[in-house]
Amino acid sequence: MIALVVGRVFGVIELFIIGSAFVAAVVLAIVFVRVRRPNISALRWVHPTVLVAGDTGRVDLRLEHHGRVRSTGFELAERVSRANATDHVARLSIAPLSRGTRSSAGYQLPTTARGIVRLGPLVVETRDPLGIARSTRTIADIDTVTVAPKTFLLDMPVLGQGALGRQLVVQARRLGPGEFHGLRTYVDGDEPRSIDWKASARSENLLVKEYTVEGVRRCTVVFDADPSSYLDVDGFERGITAAASLVHSAEQAGLTARFVTAGGIDLRGPETGANTLRVLARIEPDGSKLGLLDRDPGEGLGLMILVTGSHRSHGWSAIQAIVDPTLTVIGVTTDERSKANIGVSCRTEDEFVDSWRGLNGTSSTRPVGMPAGVRR
Repeated sequence: MIALVVGRVFGVIELFIIGSAFVAAVVLAIVFVRVRRPNISALRWVHPTVLVAGDTGRVDLRLEHHGRVRSTGFELAERVSRANATDHVARLSIAPLSRGTRSSAGYQLPTTARGIVRLGPLVVETRDPLGIARSTRTIADIDTVTVAPKTFLLDMPVLGQGALGRQLVVQARRLGPGEFHGLRTYVDGDEPRSIDWKASARSENLLVKEYTVEGVRRCTVVFDADPSSYLDVDGFERGITAAASLVHSAEQAGLTARFVTAGGIDLRGPETGANTLRVLARIEPDGSKLGLLDRDPGEGLGLMILVTGSHRSHGWSAIQAIVDPTLTVIGVTTDERSKANIGVSCRTEDEFVDSWRGLNGTSSTRPVGMPAGVRR
């Protein structure tokens, strides 16, 4: 524009021509991006629908051009943001589209930590060949993706197997015999009161009555969200992994699962596992007190598992006050080695898995979550 004015005022033809060319280029660029601007609609599809920390998801964009003329090539730009992390902009170049043409594009969505990932808005950017003019238009609103905490699929206790299984057998016997199962020959160590004298009179051997002893039927996982219970953020995050793993594993084993944490959260019912993952994906440190723990309307043997930082936490004091004879209390400590006979150490994820396995006398633990399983 300056060259055009100077050339006109001082009669410098060369400057006037150059200025005119620049003005014409700008006008043509504006006309170009307006006429060839794509009239695009877009649908966003994130899969899997629930991501797990450590997985890599994918965002697919389904595009359709509704314009009357063939579009120019354009670029899609979508902001990806998460708490406590630098925003990232995903940019995708799209070839020219004819009217009614459908196309697709996508990008990977890595998830290093649990939480909420915000996608969008999705913007289409059109530029002229010289890069002078640019047109932008939003074609998709904001979506959020929940990134669930990492989980391990753990074996639940079996009566008589491992330290926990033996403890549960003692607990079951205190609750009294179950249903009559059958008769067997008396062996040394059997209780004399278990002898069936009438059946023994008709047999050459003493016979004793056997009763079924029910295994664990319910599992309550309590997560201590008080930040003062943990040495650092890493311990808090390990606790979240442990709590998510225990609830998920209990539900997968067919137990009645329950999840309790601060803020009045008390999850029960058929969707406890999924709802727990949603809560733990968003949970932040919370110093409010835990609710009432020693009253569970379920029947049969149960586990009450507290996930906390150490044996000095308020959560540990609360769990020790439970008097329900049907519940076996287990502490999971993330910052120190468990000091209890029935306890689990979780100073690392590997220690948590191995400690739980040792407590149950099992030799395998199946991880879930990571690209098709969990990551170890």
